[in-house]
Amino acid sequence: MIRRLLPHPILTPTITAVWLLLVNSLDPGQVLLGLFLGLAVPLFSLRFWPDRVQIRRPLTLLRFCGLVLYDIVAANLTVAWLILRGPARLRPGFVEVPLELTSELAISLLANTICLTPGTVSAWLSPDRRILLVHALDLADAGALIATVKTRYEAPLRQVFDPC
Repeated sequence: MIRRLLPHPILTPTITAVWLLLVNSLDPGQVLLGLFLGLAVPLFSLRFWPDRVQIRRPLTLLRFCGLVLYDIVAANLTVAWLILRGPARLRPGFVEVPLELTSELAISLLANTICLTPGTVSAWLSPDRRILLVHALDLADAGALIATVKTRYEAPLRQVFDPC
């Protein structure tokens, strides 16, 4: 019974919390609306989730979220500095990042994480899901960017979502 009402138990409080952060209010009406959204969205989107999500290491996922938030702030400052220096000094470029992830959710989270980090964008995923094309605003060293994506983002996502 509970599984039918809460098909994704972590998603419900997450949606509720995001709603409350977006409206920047703890009014009872907003809390109720957030809870309603937190319950309704997983129920209405249930058929789009092919497999039940299994989080194998929740603390690693929490650390990953903190790391991404830190990287977003740091990348915003870096991009601001690059823009203030002038566009003539930018070295944009594309890099093919080979993927070891097998989980569709983990690949999606990796691509979205790259897009959330200012200065980089996930541009294309190969049909076999083995290569992710990433565009960087200022690409000084392609190898360093690949290593950063693999160690900072892909490795924790593999620990959390991919079967061992």
